[in-house]
Amino acid sequence: MNAPLSTTERIEAAVAAMGPDALTEAGLSTHVARLFARTLGETRDLVYLANHSLGRPLDAVEDDVREGIAAWYARLGGAWDAWSDEMEAFRTRLALLMNAARADCIAPKTSAGQGLRAILNTYDTKLRIVATRGEFDSLDVILREYARRDRIALTLVEARDDGRIDTTDIVEAVGRKVDLVVVSEVLFNTGQRLAGLNEIVAATHRAGGRVLLDVYHSLGVFPVDVTALDVDFAVGGSYKYLRGGPGACFLYLHPRHLTGVLRTLDIGWFAKHDPFSYARPDPPAFAEGGDAFLESTPPVLTWYQARAGQVLVRALGPARVRAYSLEQQRTLVDLLGRHGIAARGGDEDHGAFVVIDHPRAVALSRSLRAHGIATDARGRNLRLCPDVVTTADDLVRAAEALARLGRDA
Repeated sequence: MNAPLSTTERIEAAVAAMGPDALTEAGLSTHVARLFARTLGETRDLVYLANHSLGRPLDAVEDDVREGIAAWYARLGGAWDAWSDEMEAFRTRLALLMNAARADCIAPKTSAGQGLRAILNTYDTKLRIVATRGEFDSLDVILREYARRDRIALTLVEARDDGRIDTTDIVEAVGRKVDLVVVSEVLFNTGQRLAGLNEIVAATHRAGGRVLLDVYHSLGVFPVDVTALDVDFAVGGSYKYLRGGPGACFLYLHPRHLTGVLRTLDIGWFAKHDPFSYARPDPPAFAEGGDAFLESTPPVLTWYQARAGQVLVRALGPARVRAYSLEQQRTLVDLLGRHGIAARGGDEDHGAFVVIDHPRAVALSRSLRAHGIATDARGRNLRLCPDVVTTADDLVRAAEALARLGRDA
């Protein structure tokens, strides 16, 4: 009797059946949609356009999490061998998706904010930090609290009158001396794809500083290359486009920071050299490379819940996902335009979601949900994000619902 296919084998076989050409709705509906049979069945009356917030899970996620729990039942303390192997697989898949030099450049974290704190706590003196007003709350609130306690001098670059963050304003804020620059590759509220990242990195390095890049809204929807960008650090997670749910996050560190010179206060016993030996030299002896940025006993099931989404994105290929996403966004923008609704998206200057500027965006999102259209809003920005199993009919339904609500308002 043949053994059942693993998650990786099932997903890779489904994607391979479409062939190597550009993604199409027909191919995705035939071969990939069945990987989402449970969620598509349970939400059959819902047009889900909130993939930028919480990615739609694959059916395999439940099986994968059960695998992690099963190791505990079957092996008790010996489950750590299986869990450690899955942590390494998690790191390896992320390293490949980001073009990181090696797997231990990835330090698993439970949030992007945890990654930021790990970097902030490598410094022993007050820092000069430049960030933007467009950073998500998980980073913004930490930076502002550190500033309130006078641990950092924080400069926040404002958006211009058109609502966009300008690269030249960031470079100007960096000036001749900076310790850390924190920016997002795609801004969470407006969907703006930040231009000129290479310029920002070069200016920061000239000023003696380091760059931490938030890739939460870019990884999984277009190619991300931390090596080519030469960023020092990156943070992100699986909550959105990697479809791995909450808690499966990471900190990336460039290999030049893995020599043992850079040390953080955010550590635990898993950061020790040979942690299961329980040796206690003074001072502590830390592991080599990125393992020195591990913390205390980790939430092991997050690595299992993240597996299927990471495998799917790798199998589809970020470049193909990006091309298909842009096609869907342009279709949605066009459909909305026919109803007199202006929307932004569908070009290289934006990430994976379409944005409508509306003074009552939050209320509009609630009204759409009552009509079976799941979206969300940040301030005046109503956000709509198709994914690979969103159909053309879904986009038509969403545009028509928005038009009706506009007429009834």
